[in-house]
Amino acid sequence: QVQLVESGGGLVQAGGSLRLSCVVSGRTSSTYVMAWFRQAPGKEREFVAGIRWSGSVSYGDTVKGRFAISRDNAKNTVYLEMNSLKPEDTAVYYCAAGRMSATVKVDDYDYWGQGTQVTVSS
Repeated sequence: QVQLVESGGGLVQAGGSLRLSCVVSGRTSSTYVMAWFRQAPGKEREFVAGIRWSGSVSYGDTVKGRFAISRDNAKNTVYLEMNSLKPEDTAVYYCAAGRMSATVKVDDYDYWGQGTQVTVSS
């Protein structure tokens, strides 16, 4: 079993920044790809950012240029640095883990964190 524990969500003004963290424990062989998804009220869960064990990254179109994903394999932790935040970024953010084949689809991921609320005010 893989456990994902998230932290760092909160309330921030538009234009501000937040850093989310996700600590991974358990069977790390299932965490080759780590990703962040988000879900706003009335919306489907959408891909935000992903990172592979090697460090290669990808981003959803709505956050490209503003968000940055990284991982510290020694600490078993993945981060999401969110900058220039907009009210439309308000959502529950989820950390997810998958094997090598995982891409941008929700169904690609085997394990999920509990979610953390990010609220951006104007």
